[in-house]
Amino acid sequence: MNTLEISEVFKAREVLKNVARMTSIIGPTTLSDNCEVYLKAECLQLTGSFKLRGAYYKISQLSPEEKKKGVIACSAGNHAQGVALGATHNGIKSLICLPTTAPLSKVEATKNFGADICMVDGCYDDAYKKACELKEEHDYTFIHPFDDPLVIAGQGTIGLEILAQLPEVEAVVVPVGGGGLISGVAFAIKTLRPEVKVYGVQAKGAPSMKLSLDKKEKVCLENVKTIADGIAVKEPGELTLEMCRKYVDEIVTVNDDEIAAAILALMEKQKMVSEGAGAVALAAVMFHKLPVEGKKVVCLISGGNIDVSILNRTMTRGLVKSGRLVALTFDLPDRPGPLADITRIVASLGGNVISVTHERASSVTDINSCFLHIELETRNHEHVAEIKKKLEEAGYRISN
Repeated sequence: MNTLEISEVFKAREVLKNVARMTSIIGPTTLSDNCEVYLKAECLQLTGSFKLRGAYYKISQLSPEEKKKGVIACSAGNHAQGVALGATHNGIKSLICLPTTAPLSKVEATKNFGADICMVDGCYDDAYKKACELKEEHDYTFIHPFDDPLVIAGQGTIGLEILAQLPEVEAVVVPVGGGGLISGVAFAIKTLRPEVKVYGVQAKGAPSMKLSLDKKEKVCLENVKTIADGIAVKEPGELTLEMCRKYVDEIVTVNDDEIAAAILALMEKQKMVSEGAGAVALAAVMFHKLPVEGKKVVCLISGGNIDVSILNRTMTRGLVKSGRLVALTFDLPDRPGPLADITRIVASLGGNVISVTHERASSVTDINSCFLHIELETRNHEHVAEIKKKLEEAGYRISN
């Protein structure tokens, strides 16, 4: 089966109605200053991401012979949990190949859903190669994370829900890794409401689908690097690439700082936890990467399975990107007074000093100079600019 009919998506909706949650659409929110943003909260799905939909539906349609063999899958973590839960619910043995880059929280959750685990050095694509080897060796039934029409049909149920929950929607923004999610969502929406725009968003450090569409041929990246581990895919699927060509209006990229800022915004303003891949759609809207001014826009928050060990670092990056945290470095004359004067100026403008590093002996300063590094809590980028201007007017040279 290499094509997809809309009837398959409706069939998937019936199969999934007692398994997957119909996640809420939240909004309108205050997350953008130029459009009306709504959030499709797949981060609140049973396994913490949308992947349950496609994995479960695919497993439900296997023949008795295929189920008897047991299933194998590869994943950065979210598909793994969907396959594990789907297999366990159907009484099937499952083996999941996970890359060593997968967050520990996803690895443990996959085990808890009943799967056996095989850790593979590298990224998703390395886990994929290992899963293919094991499939041939043991004759397992392979559950592809994105390049399968039944998996895509399961993900397409999100598109049906968006149209039912927000009939006046004008644009839907979707994270893109291998392309299974956006293929399903775009197929369902464009089939039923072709006037609704569907945009995709990739991480700047893993833009395989965007490059493939731009070059009109499938591109395989040499490496990927992004905090959005769930969409760190070196190459798109054959079917998903073709569906994106046909149904997706545009794909853009966002960098890690923009992703971190979106994660922070979701946490602060919506009390919603998103992983990196889950926040890219909002990041694209927040940083004006798409032509959605004045439109009713649904951003698909595809998953919330962020590793708590990197959450603090992600929040820090988000604060910096949003102008809420800034580090200033000065080369000062080594005499009494400048440190006190600088902190006085900062305090008078409402900045909060959270750390100070003062060094007299430095190989990069003059012998009669000292090095001062301060970190400040600030309100926004305008506040940072105001503080810098006042310090420079007082005669202090900021060297960073």
